[in-house]
Formats: sequence, structure tokens, C-alpha cells
Amino acid sequence: MVNMPFKHFLYVFLGFFSVIQAYGQEKVLTMKDAEQLALSNYASIKAKASQLNASKAFLKETKSEYLPDVNLSAQQDYGTINGQNGPSYGYRGLSVASSGPALPNQNWNAAFGALYLANVNWDFFAFGRAREKVKVQKSIVGLNENDLSQEQFQHQVRVATSYLNLLAAQQLAKAQQDNLDRSIDLQKVVVARVKNGLNPGVDSALANAEVSNARIALTNAQQTVQDQSNQLSNYLGITPQNFVLDSVFLTKAPNNVDQQSTVNLDNHPILKYYRDRVGVSDEQAKYLKTLAYPTFSFFGVYQGRGSGFNSTYGSDQSAYTSSYGSGVDPTRYNYLFGIGFVWNITNPFRVHYNVQSQRFTSEQYQHEYNLVSQQLRDQQLLADTRISNALKNYHEVPVEVKAASDAYVQKYTLYKNGLANIVDFTQALYTLNRAEVDKDIAYNNVWQALLYKAAATGDFGLFINNF
Repeated sequence: MVNMPFKHFLYVFLGFFSVIQAYGQEKVLTMKDAEQLALSNYASIKAKASQLNASKAFLKETKSEYLPDVNLSAQQDYGTINGQNGPSYGYRGLSVASSGPALPNQNWNAAFGALYLANVNWDFFAFGRAREKVKVQKSIVGLNENDLSQEQFQHQVRVATSYLNLLAAQQLAKAQQDNLDRSIDLQKVVVARVKNGLNPGVDSALANAEVSNARIALTNAQQTVQDQSNQLSNYLGITPQNFVLDSVFLTKAPNNVDQQSTVNLDNHPILKYYRDRVGVSDEQAKYLKTLAYPTFSFFGVYQGRGSGFNSTYGSDQSAYTSSYGSGVDPTRYNYLFGIGFVWNITNPFRVHYNVQSQRFTSEQYQHEYNLVSQQLRDQQLLADTRISNALKNYHEVPVEVKAASDAYVQKYTLYKNGLANIVDFTQALYTLNRAEVDKDIAYNNVWQALLYKAAATGDFGLFINNF
């Protein structure tokens, strides 16, 4: 057996102990980690990102619409060519385009035929219609970018709110657990004094009621913790679990609650989104106006055609061949090109009302923008008041906790010595519990007020960089 020096043994033991201790400790979920996890996982943000990618892809397709249509076609057929004088209409393509002489009798002579063609169509001028359509799609891309930004911003605020709510719920549950422990201590003292005849029996009943009430309050607080934990898990895009949160929000106030936002209100993520809605609608109105104007097109066709029927087939019905090679070999060629002009003269009447409708939609979006802008301005004014009031309570609550704690210790001592009744003592117990709850709420409210200011100004850095 190898003898290990005591010093080396001590190092190994301490290292092993530190590893065990690290595994035994739960990982703390910081606010910044929660925000990063939420932005990566939340399905709504992923959906907005996919929507943005789709609009960017459609923008590329819109830009390519100005390119001419170039079609290549080839067909090889086998059939008869009986012709007949008279009009006909190929309704929904349910007839054939057989071309041949109008013979006095039906025959079933059949041969191969073929048609090969190249076709070009180009709407080269439509009074800026293609350009306006591209502008519309560009504005939609900008709208979707801002939609993603405002969704990310709002989700950051939701996650921070849920984080603080869960932290407050956990602290309230701890306060209720402390209250239950004190109630059980009271119960033990009361039962002992009642058994010794030092207090009336009704005191034990009151103590039992106090313990039951404390257990109910603790159960309700634990349920609130579970509800808030599930809500935070949902925002983070992960399965529900128990969280160990950062205690910095319980031990200190923000570093600089008076810090002013560097984000202009017009650049608030939500306002930018609402403003872009107006811009997209205005661009759509411009595009719709171009639909009232005519379209100028260039077109060209070059084709080759083959047939198994000879040029003398009209007078000699035996002048054909069923040879596949002879039928599909092109022997006649044609070309055609020109410029076309198409204008539906009733379009201006219809387009007029479409444009009018779109302008009313722009007005609707503008009114909604004005409403959100006013709400954010009001929230900014309210945010400073909320921070001021939250700080007042933050500085006042230690006085309440100390006074309630001193009163509790005093009444507890007096009751144990028979110098106070149980009603006075339970009142002190209730006062201490209320003070502890007020402390947890007061600390949390300072951060909630700062978060409210960050949400109103559109500057999340006011909150996330203040601890």
C-alpha cells in the first residue's frame, strides 16, 4: 500500500468535498440568463422571425416580376385531321385544334404531328406598377422587422415581470413558513401553560386556530409560487420546474433609479411598429392607383411545326404517312413579334374605391398610432411617480419590520411569563407577519417600478443594466 502524505490527502479530500458541494447546489437562474433563454426559445418570437424571412424571400420574388416571361413548349401528337366548316368554342379546353381540309366524308387517317415554340411576353411599361409593388414589399419587410423587435422587447418585459412576480411569491411563501413556525412555537407554549393550569383552555383553541390559519396561508402561497413558476417556464419555452432566482432583487435597490432613457419616444419599438403599419398602407394605396392605368407589352413567338400529312392531302387522302420520324420533324417555321396595349377602361372606377378604402385604413392605423403614443407618454409620467412612491416604502419598511419584531419578542416574553393574554400575542404575531410581507413587496415594487419605466420609454437597458 502506498503511503500518501497527509498534506496531499487533505488536498484530495477538500477537492472531492468541493465537487460534491457544487453538485448539491442548484444553479441560480439570473435575470439576464432568463432573458436570453426566453428570446431563444419562445415560439411567438420564432414565428415572427419566420414571418420576416418569408417577407424577405417574397421581396426577391417581387423584384423578379419585372423580368419578361419566356416560355418554351414542345408537343408531339398522333391523330386525325378531319376539318369542318363552322364556328366552335373550346370551352375550358375541352376540344382539339385539328387543322385539315373540310372533306365530304369522315375518315380515320391518322399521322404524327409536332409543334415547337418559344414565346416571350414582357410588360415593359405600366406607369410604375412594378416599382410600386417592390416598394410595398420593402415596407412590409420593414414592418416585419419592427414587429419582431417589438415582440422581443415586449417579451423581455413579460419575462422580467414574471421573474419578479415569482421571486415575490417565493419570498411571501417563506414569510408564511416563518409565520407557521412561530405559530407552532406559540402552540407549544400555550399547550404547556394550559396543562399546568396557568392559562384558560380557550387559549389552546385559539393557538390551534392560529396554526391552521398559518398552514392555509402557506398552502395558498405555495400555490402562487407554482402558478408563477409555470408562467415563467412558459415564457422561457421550457418545461415547468422549480427555479432558484437571483437574490439581488431582495437585498438592494437599483443602482440609479433616476437614470433617464437615451431612446427617443419616436424610436420606441412598439411605436415604430405602429408607424410602419401606416407606411405600408400608404404604399399599398400608391400601388393600387397604378392598377387604373394601361399596360404596354412586348411579345414575340418563334415556332416550328411538323406533320405526317402532305400538302396534297386535300385532293389525295392517301398522301400521308404514319411514320413517327416524318411526323415530328419540323418542316414549317413562323415567327411573330409586336407591341400590345391593354387597358380595361372600367378599371379606374373600381380602383378609385380600392384606393379610397386603403386610405381609410391608413387613417385607422394613424389613429391607433396616436393612441399608443399618448398611452406611452402617460406611462412615462406615471413611471417616475411609481418609482418615487416605491422608494418611500422601501425606506420605510425596515422601520415597520423592526418595530413589529420588537413587539413580537416583547409580547412573546410577556405571554410566557403570564403577563399578557393570547389575544395581544396573536395580534403581535399578525403584525410581524404583515411587516415581513410588506418588506418583500416593497423591495420588489422598486424593481417593478423601474421595469415599468423601461417598458414606457422603450429602453430595456434602464432595467437590465441597473443591478
